[in-house]
Formats: sequence, C-alpha cells, structure tokens
Amino acid sequence: MPAKANALKISRHFTESGKDPFDKLSWSKRDVEIRNFDGTIAFSMKGVTLPDNYSQVAANVLAQKYLRKAGIPKKLRNVKEKAVPSWLQKSVPDLKSMENLPENEKFGEEIDGKQTFRRLAGTWTYWGWKHGYFASEDDARSYFDEMSYMLASQMVSPNSPQWFNTGLNWAYGIEGPAQGHHFVNPKSGDLERSVNAYEHPQPHACFIQSVSDDLVSEGGIMDLWTREARLFKFGSGTGSNFSKIRGDGEPLSGGGMSSGLMSFLRIGDRAAGAIKSGGTTRRAAKMVSLDMDHPDIEAFIDWKLTEEEKVAALVSGSQHLQNHANEILAAIEAHPDEDTKFDQSKNISLAKAISVALQAYVPENIIARVLELGEQGYTHMDIETYDTSWEGDAYSTVSGQNSNNSVRVSNDFMQAVLDESDWNLFWRTELDDASAENRDPAPCKSIPANDLWDKISKAAWSCADPGLQYDTTINEWHTCSPDGPINGSNPCSEYMFLDDTACNLASLNLVKFYDDETTKFDTEKYSHAIRLWTVALEISVLMAQFPSEAIAQRSYDYRTLGLGYANIGSLLMRMGIPYDDNRATSICGALTSILGGVSYAASAEMSSVQGPFPRYENNKDNMLRVMRNHRRAAYNAPSEEYEGLTVTPRGIDSNYCPEYLLSAAQNCWDKVVTDGEKFGFRNAQATVIAPTGTIGIVMDCDTTGIEPDFALVKFKTLAGGGMLRIINQSVPVALDRLGYDKAQSKEIVDYVIGTGTFADSPGINRESLIRKGLTNDIVDSLESQISNFTSVGLLVTPSIVGRDFCVEKLRVKESFLDDWNFDLLDHLGYTNEQVNEANDFIFGRLTIEGAPHIKDSDLAVFDCANKCGQYGTRFIGWSAHINMMAAAQPFISGAISKTINMPHESTIEDIKQVYMDSWRAMIKANALYRDGSKLSQPLMSGTVLKVDIEEEEMMSDAIVSTEQAIDSMAKALPTPDAVPLARKIVTRYIAQRRKLPNKRQGYIQKAKIGGHNVYLHTGEYDDGTLGEVFIDMHKEGAAFKALTNAFAIAVSLGLQHGVPLKEFVDAFVFTRFEPNGPVIGNERIKMSTSILDYIFRDLAVNYLDRNDLAHVKPEDLKPDIVRSVGEAETEQNLNSGLTPAGEATDGHEIQLTLDDMEVSTADTSSFQSTVSDLSTTNAPLVSGDNALVKEAEKYGYEGDPCPECGQFTLVSNGSCLKCVSCGSTTGCS
Repeated sequence: MPAKANALKISRHFTESGKDPFDKLSWSKRDVEIRNFDGTIAFSMKGVTLPDNYSQVAANVLAQKYLRKAGIPKKLRNVKEKAVPSWLQKSVPDLKSMENLPENEKFGEEIDGKQTFRRLAGTWTYWGWKHGYFASEDDARSYFDEMSYMLASQMVSPNSPQWFNTGLNWAYGIEGPAQGHHFVNPKSGDLERSVNAYEHPQPHACFIQSVSDDLVSEGGIMDLWTREARLFKFGSGTGSNFSKIRGDGEPLSGGGMSSGLMSFLRIGDRAAGAIKSGGTTRRAAKMVSLDMDHPDIEAFIDWKLTEEEKVAALVSGSQHLQNHANEILAAIEAHPDEDTKFDQSKNISLAKAISVALQAYVPENIIARVLELGEQGYTHMDIETYDTSWEGDAYSTVSGQNSNNSVRVSNDFMQAVLDESDWNLFWRTELDDASAENRDPAPCKSIPANDLWDKISKAAWSCADPGLQYDTTINEWHTCSPDGPINGSNPCSEYMFLDDTACNLASLNLVKFYDDETTKFDTEKYSHAIRLWTVALEISVLMAQFPSEAIAQRSYDYRTLGLGYANIGSLLMRMGIPYDDNRATSICGALTSILGGVSYAASAEMSSVQGPFPRYENNKDNMLRVMRNHRRAAYNAPSEEYEGLTVTPRGIDSNYCPEYLLSAAQNCWDKVVTDGEKFGFRNAQATVIAPTGTIGIVMDCDTTGIEPDFALVKFKTLAGGGMLRIINQSVPVALDRLGYDKAQSKEIVDYVIGTGTFADSPGINRESLIRKGLTNDIVDSLESQISNFTSVGLLVTPSIVGRDFCVEKLRVKESFLDDWNFDLLDHLGYTNEQVNEANDFIFGRLTIEGAPHIKDSDLAVFDCANKCGQYGTRFIGWSAHINMMAAAQPFISGAISKTINMPHESTIEDIKQVYMDSWRAMIKANALYRDGSKLSQPLMSGTVLKVDIEEEEMMSDAIVSTEQAIDSMAKALPTPDAVPLARKIVTRYIAQRRKLPNKRQGYIQKAKIGGHNVYLHTGEYDDGTLGEVFIDMHKEGAAFKALTNAFAIAVSLGLQHGVPLKEFVDAFVFTRFEPNGPVIGNERIKMSTSILDYIFRDLAVNYLDRNDLAHVKPEDLKPDIVRSVGEAETEQNLNSGLTPAGEATDGHEIQLTLDDMEVSTADTSSFQSTVSDLSTTNAPLVSGDNALVKEAEKYGYEGDPCPECGQFTLVSNGSCLKCVSCGSTTGCS
C-alpha cells in the first residue's frame, strides 16, 4: 500500500534530510573479545565497525550476540516492488556478481554495526510503508533515519529476538524451511501457516500460554510441555496459570480421583530442565502461577522449599549412609574371631555400629544389605554422595527448580489476612458447576488465611519463592476484562495479559535524554522517541510469526506492546537526587506517565489510520475507564474519583516534581483520553518495565529497568584485553550537580577508587620502596601495573618484582619464592596497618562514606542496592524499592520486573511486611530475595558457623579407629606381645599391596594453575583402574618439587594397597592453598582451589566419572543440535568466518561450580581408609570465604559465576540476573 495522506507524519529531531544519519556519529574499527574466567577466549572478532560511543563491553556484547554470523552475501541486489521506493526495496544475494568468488567467500557475517542498525530500522520502515503507516515517502525516510540514529546512539534498544531475527529476509534475502509458525495476514485477516522461516520474523520475547484440564488433547497439560519446548528452544520465555487443573483427590467424572496438580507440575519442571534455552546452558525461562483458592495451594507454596530440603537430605543423608555402611563393614573386618564376626553379642563394635546406624534412621533393609555384603566378603560399600551445587545430581533429582513460582492473591485474601478469618479452597469441578448453576460454590476445605500467609512468607524467606501477583489490582487495570481475566504473566512478571498472547519489548535509555549541563530532561525528544518506538513495536506485531495458531490469532486481535525504559537509577544520581527520596519517586512517576501517555496517544493516532485493534469495540468502555484512571493518577486525584479501583494508586506529587515534567506528564494523558474517545486504540496494551538485561549493556546503561545502581566502582573492559577499575560515571556528574568544585570532586573520587599511584601514599610509596631496596625501574614497573590489581599485596610479589632481584638484593630465601604464603611486603618490614593504609589510598575504599568534603546530607545520593566495598554500611532499604515501583505502576499497562533484595538478617515478619506494603502500594507483582537464602548459594561473606564442642566429644562411639581395632584384636590374642602382632595383622589383613604390571597404560595431562605449570602422569592396572600418579611442577623450587613427588608416591602406595581413589578425592578436593585460581589447558576443569584440588578433580573425572566435579560437562563438548534443519542446510553453503572461539559461543558455555568450603585434614589414624570420620570436623565450617566470591561481593556483584562466561560479575536484573561482562541474562529479554 503506498502512502496515505492521513497517515503518520514523522518529524526529525536527531537527523537531517538528505544526510546519512550515521554521519552524525564517529565510527571506527575495533577488535572485540569476550574471555572466560580462566582467561581463554570465548569469542573474538576482528575489525568490527562500531560507533565510538560504544564502550568495549557494549561492543563485545553487540558483536557476539547480535551481529549475524552467517549467510550475509558479499554482493546484493535490490528486488523491485510496485510502489516501494528504491532505497527501501528488499535485497537478495547477487549470485551473478558472486560467480567468480570462491565458494567460501560468497557469504560471510555482519562486520559493521551500520548493517545491523539498517537491517532493523529498514525492516520496520518497509513493513510500515507496505501497509500504509506513513503519510509520504519523506515521512518514511524520516522514520528510517531517526530509528537508525537512535539505535546507533544507544538511545533505545528492542528486545533480543528483534536483534536476532528481524530483517534477515528483507536485508539479505535469507530463507529457510518453515518451523511450524503461524501469522495472520494483515490484509485479509486470515490465519495462515508460515512457508518461510525468515520472511515473517519472530520478534517477541514474552509469552503467556493457557492450559486446560485435559491430559493429552490440544491445549491440555501434555500439549503445554510441547508448546513450552518450542519456545524454550529458540530462547523465549513463557508463563502459565495452572489453576484449571484439578486438585489432588478431586473426583473424576468417570470415577476415581485426580492425581492432582503437583504431579503434573513435576513433569513440566523436569521437561523444562532438560531443555537448554536458546541452545545454551541457561535454564529455560518459565513462570508457574496458581490461584490462592486451589485445593493444592499449600503444596504449591511449599514446593520449592520442600524440594530444596530434599536436596539437603540427599547431601547429608548420602554421606551419612555411606559412613554408617562402611562403619558396619569396618567393625566386621576388625573383629579377630572369624566365627563370631557377625554375632553382635560377641562383636560389640558391630553392635554399636548397627545401633548408631538405626538411631541415625538408616533403613533396616540397607543395614541388612550391608551385613549380607559383609558375609560375602565385601569390606567397603560405595554409595553415591551429593553436594548442593545447582548443576549437581541432587538438584537434578528434585523438581520445582526450573521456573519462577508465583501465587495469585486477591483483595479478598489480603483482607482475610488482616481480619484473621478463614480462607476457602474449592474443587475445580465445583467452581464450574456452581458457575453453571448460578450459585455459590461449596468449599472443599477451609483454613485460616494467616496460616497460608505464614506459609508464603516462610517459603519466600527460605528460598525466595513464591512471589506474589496481586490478582485484583491486575484485573482492575485490565483494558480488556470483558474478554476474560488476566490469569498469568511471562517469567519476569512485567507482561500480564490474556492467555495465549505475546509481547515484544523495547526500552529507552533515560540518561540519553538528560542534559548534564542544563540539568534538564528533554521531554520533547523523549516523547518523540516514545512515539516512533510505539510505531516500531506495532509494526512488529504486523510482520511477526508466532509459535501457535492461538497466539498468532490473539496477538493480531489485541496487538499488545511492551515499551519501557532503563537507567533511572543513573539518571537520579546525575540529578543529585537519592533513590530513596520523594523527589525521585515523583520524577519517576512523571517520566513513566510520559512513557505511558505518549505511547497510548501514538496508539490512538495509529488507530485513526489503521483502525483499532479487532477486539476493541467489545472492550471499549472498560479500556476508556482505565485510560481515565491513568489520567487521574497523573493529576494525583483523590481516591473517590477513580473508577472501579479498590486500591488507590500513588499519583504524582506536584510538591516534589519539576513543573515542566509535571506538565508533560499530565498533558499527554489529556490527549490520550480525548483521542481515545474519538479514534479508539490500535493496541490493548502499550508499556511495561522490563529487566533490560543484555540490551541494557548494549546501551551502556549503568542501571537496568527501574533498579538503582549496584556499586560505585565498576570494571571497564579494555580493547586489548584486561579490565580497568573506573568510577561510576554518574558520580562525578552528581558531585558537580551538588556543588562540589573540581578539586573537591577529584579528592572524593580518589577516595572512592584510589589514586592509582604510589605518589604520596602513606606507608608504602615510591620513597619507602626505594629505601627498602627496590630500584626506580622496578617501582616504575609496579606503578604501571597498578590498574591490573586490586591490592598492593597482590602487586608487590616476587613474580612482579623479579625472582633474581628478590634473592640477590632483597635477601629472600630461594625456597620462599615458591611459597605461596610468602608475603614480600612483610619481608620488607611493612606492617599490616601500613598495607591497609596503602590499599585504601592507592586502590580506594570503594565507598563514598567518609570521603573528604562530602556532606552527610549528600551521602544518600550515592546509595546503591548493596553495601559498597568492605567499609560501606549504607544501602537502599526495601521500602525505597516499593516506593519507586508504586510511583511507576499507575502509568504502566503491564507491570514491573523487579526483585526486592533484602539483607540476610531479614526476618519472616519483614517478608510479610514487604508483601503487605506492596499490595497497599498498588503494585501488580513482587518477588524478593533474601541474601544467602538459596541452598545452592554460599552464605553471605563473613558468615561463620562455629562449633564449640571439642572434636573428641563429637566422636561417635561406633567409629572404629586403627588403634581401637588393634586394641580389640590384642585383647583376643593369648600372647604377651599381642599389640605388635595385632598391629601387623590388622594392617596387613586390611591392606595388601597389588602390584602394577611392568607395562602400563595411563595419560599425561598438562595444565597451568595460577601461572604454574603442572604435569599429571597416571599409571593404570590392566583393568583400567588407577594404580599410580606422578606430579611434576615445571621449573619449581627443589623443596616444593620434592614434596609433590613424595606426595604422589604416598598416594600411589595407598592406591596399590587398596585405598579407593574416592577416599583421596573426598579428602583433597576443595582443599585450599596457593597456587589456585583459573586452570588453563584442561578441557573439563576450569577452576581450582589448590594444586591438590585440581589433581583429584581430574582423577575423579577420568577414573570415577565424577562429572559433578568438572566445570564442563561431557555433553557441553559436543556440537550443538538445537539448530534447525533449514539453518544447517543454509550454513553448509556459507563461509561464516567464525574463529574456533567464535564457534564455541554458538555451542555451549562453561559453568563454574566453585564450592566455598574448607575440608579438614584427614584422620591418619583412621582404622580403614574407606571409613570416614563422622565428626563435624569434616563438615564445611566457613561459608562465603572464597577469595573470588569475597572480591566479587566487595564490588557489589552477587558472588556467583556467570553461567555463560564464568566471570563473577552477576548483578540483579529485574527478577533475574545479568552478567555485566558478557551480557547474558537468566531471563527472557
């Protein structure tokens, strides 16, 4: 369709007619690289052309995730279409021009950001032009230029599926077999099946799917798992409300009783856990929600908590089961009389072992089995033991771990909690029957509402689930309630609408519209961007294909959009306004009001051209009611003026909001109501606040979604590799805004991040180092490397200063050079106090608290979500998070994705208060996380579980040590020299040496740990079992080399005398001493806490199949099989140009599993090496003490490794997490 005179007119705010929009930016070629935590390259790309405004991190993420890696023709030609301008025509490969090119050079990858930005902007403009959205060709060109510029300048970004899929057919003519998708023909309105995988792109990230109370039919339970799998496979997220499924014990129509909801949820959970979302190691993104009146609600609330307790039971029980079983076998073997070994009246040790096992609830049949094995000559029993690793077998055994779980609470339930009244649960069939018969349903059970409230709060306190979705509030703001209620949400809870619908997202970078010089927010450009991006999201619905017929039809019928923003935390800091401040919430309310109002005004404008969404007339009155309520919130109307609301929203407080923002926030809603009444709306929903994980990094946002900042000091990735510590760029701007002069600002910044120089440092400085014997050249070398370290102790070491110099000039003993506990600063005579002072001066205190010149009244401006550094005490309280959400929610069509982080010390009562306050604040959904509450995560840094009982007091009477066994046998021997004879009998009977063959198999493994080369050489018996090990530390000192050799001999003798390898593994894995850290050169082991930890991890992986101790699973070394047949056929004919490292990014990533524990020294007097000590000295006593975790937490990170790149740079991202190093996210956006 050509231009339409009454269609959209597009003005220019960022570009000029006749000029390339990209010319307004400066561009350059750069190399991009993403490294794994061990330093190996995960992705590398040379010569990528990008705008200079992109940071290295943003460039890395854009290049790795969003530049198309295959199928880009070297030569293109336009495809002429009637009434389509030449500059907007589709492109296809120019096969004739490429005839003379070598096959491997005909196709390549996107290597220029302009290609990607034009691909997206051009596709939206093309579809908009074809279907009459623009008034003229000039308007279409203006739209294309403005959108191109906004993408390149990081002002706005769509969700990831747009970057992945949009424009591949329009820009490059890429085609492929259909994947079972559907779309509604925008001209005919007919539902059609896609015949090409790329002509209609799949730009949607968020889905809500229905499920009926049917086992195998279409739309039923088992069908949902298939529909979910289709979405997970391609990286999207989905949510469903399961309240229609009958409860446990509910009568069936054909007789019998239902097996209940939970049995089916377990199946779906395991299915989701088996699918790698988007083909990566990330779990599927899924939301499971349930109404509070469901008969199985109690089991659902406790589901994740109960399953985590099962994990704890597996971890603890498996170890104790093995210990008790082997104690029984040890007692049998230690008894001197062969005839009475199994007679408990004669073998007291056996009787005690059995008694203690029974008291420890070891099942009788297991004890009987152990005795029977003992009668058959077995002296040891191997039982699988587990740990709390998220990737471990214990977690994979239980259910409920592969989704976000939420309960839907109504106002009636919340009132029942306040009234301390009962709450009714109903059979599902009874609700249907009562509705058909127009009567009140009869409850199947009544329980105190506060019992359920306590259960919800305790579960959330314990394991962060379930979250709450406030059903009444959600549906009172529902624009299409005549067509049915909103039952569910997407996994991150920002998209809430009717079942079987989808939403595509985009977010504006608020900081890009703020002028630091004038301290004004440009509402005109902001509104212009909102209007144009609302059009882009509407066109995305027009052009899209969907994974099911129902979703395709309903997306066409309602055309829901999800425009939002990011970086409000950084904006407020730049304004010099604390996040926890009335001014902040008022500004947030105003900016969100402009977002919602201008977006709906654009929807009404498009409705005047294209007509309203097909189901508008059926929902017109209700939708206009909702628009009027949005407008009332902008004017902060009294509660009695709102229509159909039971919880009053928090309007914009004019006392705290700048007049120009308030005026814009109100005027846009006047236009919405007026134009909506006249033209209707093109879209049933328009806005959400999404987590903006990966796209937030691409836009260089300091903060995501509606979140505050997480730390004042961050790390900047350098183009040549490595990291540079930098101050949050909002801090200097805020200091200037608050009136500090340049000199004061510099002193404050230096206090936070450090001076980065030895000059004028107290205690340790250039002068003192030279007095201690270092040369000017060495000090210059140290000075140049300060940015690569985080403390002076890690900087001033023999390896940096020089080994020969340390020995010859500083009188360091050569043996100390290889002692990883050696402290060169201590050797030079520096005190701990001097070292700490130097660290604070050179590397900074990481907090602004205590900085020179800073006023106490200004500290709140710089408060972050977490305490900053080891000295920081301030952080943003949970009430501020609720207030900010409450300020934004009245102007958002959907909801807000956000997790409220709470300190570890928070109580269950605090949890209740957060949930109650959220309801009263008219928030639609809420999830929270109490620090350290997840079983799979370490306790917060510094938490110590102390056991004050002496080891001897903790020893079980049933533990049979070597000396006890010798004493028992000596008493039974009628000779005067019984003890020496008993010792010889015991040791020889238990352990007889098994000689290795003269010619033996094995392997040699080379690796580097903490910069030290380690060679592991193994020798095997003919049956393939391990019989000997040799350890060589290349070029290490004589003493340490001799020690490792002696240790290897001792282990080899143990193995040859029957000591199971498992016992060595249990004793030495997780031991902690230097050297440690990343492992380079081993394809399965990527991190170690010591040399011994690495050695026995490797042996366990290769000889015991202990994949739980590896960081890379066997299947992760295989090629990815998620790719479609069409893509595989296409790429066989293409030269992708990927480096080997680049190919790895399309396969699987490394998942680090750093276990933060210290294992006590093994008891060498143990009677039998196969018997473990049951005392608590073998249990981990310290949690959160791992140096990497502590360092990460110090800088405001979560303390967990990124599942994609392994870096310890995960931060909160809405209700999910994102990695600020590689851009990966655990959500669906």
